[in-house]
Amino acid sequence: MRRRAALALPALLLGGPARALEWRGTPSQGALLIGRDAVGARISLDGQAVRVSPTGLFVLGFGRDHAAQAVLTVNGATRTLDVARREWDVQHISGLPPAQVTPDAAALERIRIERERLAAVRGIDTARTDFAEGINWPAHGRISGVYGSQRVLNGQPRQPHSALDIAGPVGAPILAAASGRVTLAAEFHFFGKLLVLDHGHGVNTLYAHLSAIDVREGQEVRAGARIAAMGATGRVTGPHLHFGLSWYRLWLDPRPLLTG
Repeated sequence: MRRRAALALPALLLGGPARALEWRGTPSQGALLIGRDAVGARISLDGQAVRVSPTGLFVLGFGRDHAAQAVLTVNGATRTLDVARREWDVQHISGLPPAQVTPDAAALERIRIERERLAAVRGIDTARTDFAEGINWPAHGRISGVYGSQRVLNGQPRQPHSALDIAGPVGAPILAAASGRVTLAAEFHFFGKLLVLDHGHGVNTLYAHLSAIDVREGQEVRAGARIAAMGATGRVTGPHLHFGLSWYRLWLDPRPLLTG
């Protein structure tokens, strides 16, 4: 387990004897921080309420393009956090046929509906605390894509890459990165066959471009259980797992958290 980075807040923020709020990691663009020792605290980050478990567990997330500072509020008192900036790889590709850059009207409508469906399940906020177990590698293979990178196609910026890509053979096992509940099992235009697992407090993992799905919506799964098979469905250039991590509707970088 990674060493915890602790932030000591004034006693008035928590009430009673002085004690420290602690979390693993450092506030930075794309980071997910898992915190503890906040029993009874009311916390918000940049105005968004943060769920705190009865044992004091909580989560903080910082998007790819988060500003240089964030505002953490605990029991009505605020503190400014410095958020480390990261550099992202940007690739320019020109001369592509227009059809490869802009989908047709029917595809765009399908994409819009699928985005809304995915946003809905990623917005789920449950009291479970599976995220505290840690996030394990869901597959092993060559890293073929990293979080935060971006392509500019024919001069048109695409959405930044929101996940970690792990390349491997079709049919290779995909494992649950943490225990959780399956909230989405479907097939999308870009993602192909995909799964989303809820790990509690707005933390979700996404598994895409699958060749097969071995679980169903509503099913409870344990960390390390086989849930799918690697594939090349959807918009891909070869078989790989698109592995995403999100805090509510904010995509985060899973790689710094991966163990096992």
